[in-house]
Amino acid sequence: MTVTSVAGPGAVGGLLGIPLGIVAHRLVVDHVGVVDFPAYMKDVWHAPQLAAMLLAGVTIAVLGALVPARSAARMTIASVLHTE
Repeated sequence: MTVTSVAGPGAVGGLLGIPLGIVAHRLVVDHVGVVDFPAYMKDVWHAPQLAAMLLAGVTIAVLGALVPARSAARMTIASVLHTE
């Protein structure tokens, strides 16, 4: 239950972070100053890479929840609820 409840915010973080990262990349590359980057250097994001980044965000969130979930599974219900 703990792991699945963390997967949602991981997915939301990926869904928000990827578009914001693309916008930040575009702003930085377009306003770097004296360097004029060609179009092929600006268009570096592709659908398989974006899907992999989203999956990586969810995976990192789930892996981060495994230790607390494992320790909560070993405790009694009363002590788990007491620590909440």
